[in-house]
Amino acid sequence: MAQSGVCGIERARLWRDGGGVCASLKNRPWPLSRLRRFKISLVVAAAATGEEALIDALVGVGGRGRSASQEQLKAIANAVTALESEGGIEEPTKSELIEGVWRLMYTTRPSTASPIQRTFVGVDAFTVFQDIKLSDRSDQRVSNIVKFSEKIGELKVEAEASVASSKRINFRFDRAAFSFSFLPFKVPYPVPFRLLGDEAKGWLDTTYLSPSGNIRISRGNKGTTFVLQKTLDPRQRLLAAISSKKDVEKVIEELVELNSTESPAELDALAGKWKLVWSSQGSDANWLQKLTSGLPSWQIVKAASGDLENLVELLPGFLSLKARATSEATSKTRRHVRIQGAAVQLLGGSVSVPLNIEGAGYVELTYLDKRMRISRGNRGSTFVHVRDDDQN
Repeated sequence: MAQSGVCGIERARLWRDGGGVCASLKNRPWPLSRLRRFKISLVVAAAATGEEALIDALVGVGGRGRSASQEQLKAIANAVTALESEGGIEEPTKSELIEGVWRLMYTTRPSTASPIQRTFVGVDAFTVFQDIKLSDRSDQRVSNIVKFSEKIGELKVEAEASVASSKRINFRFDRAAFSFSFLPFKVPYPVPFRLLGDEAKGWLDTTYLSPSGNIRISRGNKGTTFVLQKTLDPRQRLLAAISSKKDVEKVIEELVELNSTESPAELDALAGKWKLVWSSQGSDANWLQKLTSGLPSWQIVKAASGDLENLVELLPGFLSLKARATSEATSKTRRHVRIQGAAVQLLGGSVSVPLNIEGAGYVELTYLDKRMRISRGNRGSTFVHVRDDDQN
């Protein structure tokens, strides 16, 4: 094919507006080498956009999927399907990018999941990794690691591995042990892998490996889907710090520096249902904030009026506390808040006992994107919320 034909057909296909490249070059010949580089750049750009959508969907999902809402599960599934359709690295098991330590961010949980998945994976306080080593053909290994904490230690389950195809890794579990920080020796994991026969065998298909080597999507022989990352998004780092209860304030400050929302106090970005995932109570916090600290809590910001509803589950499904307030923006980052009252509700609101609570103050929005929000109150408290509705 002549290069002008490439310009007239291939470049028009690659450029989304149906001819932007050729129009900009006035149909001048474009070398095939440059065309290939351009095509690769489009693939990488599309992958980056798809990966951002997946990470956005993962932010705020508890238990690596165990406590996800139907809306969250749908958003994750759509993002996974989109990335798998794009393909990523064509032969992931032949790429060095698949090697190394991967952090498990999400997994589906069918009834056939392994005991380790059922027992440990859904606990946010634990960190789960997968270590893939394929470069040494004489000792190819896949290891699953559950880190409980620095003070306690970890469980490592190891498997012999072999590359079966451009996407599939076969494995056979052969050893496992607990490494406790307070013991000078390893404690064997009580599973006789050699006696399990085919039950100790399995395979793992990598259906997407990002060109950056940061995201991997894999599907196992038991029907489980896994999403893993090598490097965490700043918001994920904050949620990980909250789970481990380590360096939370430091990571908050780092994330605040990255805020790109110019007017976070405006309702077009702020409105919606937000779940409180962490708070630090200032010394001047009122008695109600201190009483409900650590309990499941949500805030609904009304799009039309800016009115607020705070809901705290005292006994989930039985006893809750609901507070109402008005709010108005007084700057690009601040909203004035006036509490209008509160009530203790029984059985989902069928019985309501009003409380005489009033007050006024402000909330400073220090970070806001479509999935996470960080704010500080006038009494010194700091709040981290994640969006808990279907607005993405």
